Amino acid sequence: MGVDEGFGGEARDSADRHIDAWGDELPWLDPVQEAIVVRLAVLGRHLTQARRAALAGGGLEHGQFKILLALRRGGSPYAASPSELADRLGLTRGALSARLGPLERAGLIERGAEPGHDRRRVRVRLTAAGDAAFERHAAAENRGEAALLATLDPHERRTLADLLRRLVIEASR
Repeated sequence: MGVDEGFGGEARDSADRHIDAWGDELPWLDPVQEAIVVRLAVLGRHLTQARRAALAGGGLEHGQFKILLALRRGGSPYAASPSELADRLGLTRGALSARLGPLERAGLIERGAEPGHDRRRVRVRLTAAGDAAFERHAAAENRGEAALLATLDPHERRTLADLLRRLVIEASR
C-alpha cells in the first residue's frame, strides 16, 4: 500500500489520515470501524453544507424550508393547522408563529380561517409560489445528492442503502 492509497488500493482520504494519526496512539482502535464512522461524519457534514448552499441559492432559511416541506409532506391540499405544523416540526406554537410571518410576507404561505368553520380555526396553506419555491429547492438538493452518489453504480447504491438501513434501524432501538 503506497502513500497515496488506502485499503484495497483506493485513493486515501481524511479518514485514512485520521486513522494513521491515531493508530499508534490507540492500539485498540479498529481501523475499519473508525474509517466507517469518520466517513459517515464527513458525509453528514458535506450533505448539511450542500443543503445550506441550496437553501441560500433559493433565498430560504432552513426553518422556512422545513415548514414548506411539512406542508408538502402532508399531501394535497398542502394545508395544516398551526398546532399540527408545530407538532410535525417539534416546535412551540410561538416558534412556529415567528417562522410563519416571513413566509406569509413573501407570499409562500397564507393563513386563513378554515372553510366551513368559525374564524378561530386557522389553516396554513402552501401557495403556488410556496410550492414552486419548495420544488426549486428540492430539485437543487436532489441534483447535489445525485452528483455525490454518481460515483457509485446502481448496484453499489442499492447495497449502500441497504447497509445504511440496517445501521439506522440499530441506532433507532
